[in-house]
Amino acid sequence: MESPGGPDDPGIIDTRALTRRFGELLAVDGVSLNVRPGEIFGLIGPNGAGKSTLIKMLTTLLPPSSGSASVAGFDMIRQPAKVRAHIGYVPQLLSADGALTAYENLLLSARLYRVPGQERQARIASALELMDLKDAAHRIVAGFSGGMIRRLEIAQSMIHEPDVLFMDEPTVGLDPVARRTVWNHVRDLRARLGTTILITTHLMEEADELCDRIGVLHAGRLQKVGSPKDLKAQIGPEATLDDVFASITGTKMAAGGSYRDIRQTRASARARS
Repeated sequence: MESPGGPDDPGIIDTRALTRRFGELLAVDGVSLNVRPGEIFGLIGPNGAGKSTLIKMLTTLLPPSSGSASVAGFDMIRQPAKVRAHIGYVPQLLSADGALTAYENLLLSARLYRVPGQERQARIASALELMDLKDAAHRIVAGFSGGMIRRLEIAQSMIHEPDVLFMDEPTVGLDPVARRTVWNHVRDLRARLGTTILITTHLMEEADELCDRIGVLHAGRLQKVGSPKDLKAQIGPEATLDDVFASITGTKMAAGGSYRDIRQTRASARARS
């Protein structure tokens, strides 16, 4: 099994002893991680493990206290604008505007990501088709289901066709059917565009089914990295990812409607991370 640091060759996401302190609190403690181009990589860990803090550093929303990282070939500290131009980010907090239509949300995202004017209509049409939202393009988002909102947010984050997509709790608050629909669209996104995807999740089923490899974060440290199959095999022939998680952290994983429901659920999830 691969060590937490990964191979020596730089990946599309490559961190070296990445650390973040908040006063006396060590939120992320010397994380060295290598994510390969085109893979779906999952970060799992208990509440307060440092998952969201790590993603915020990798998306340049939060500077590290020490260490280094490159994303899509650009230095996170010295080239933050280049990093931002090559990534998409789907946060826990609701990012779609409920007062706008799906089309209007995507047009706003295209402008924010500086998609050339002559390309915007084609990009929006492609994003709507990819996320199966073509028939809902001109509907107000406040009337969308939670799964539709999440698919729209993924479309927004991909409008500029980034190399890397970060997703913080991508299916929090969704029912099982909507959750699987999002999984299928994430897989399709990777298959069509070759996008590298890094997600955080509290759902062991999601990590097991969706991710090529998983990193277990505990107390700010990256404890294990491997495929779901390999990690389970280390525990026993009948082991689940819940068993893997419990063996590393000593705890069991706890999993975290309408536009209003999804906003409240995600806000609560963010407060726990």
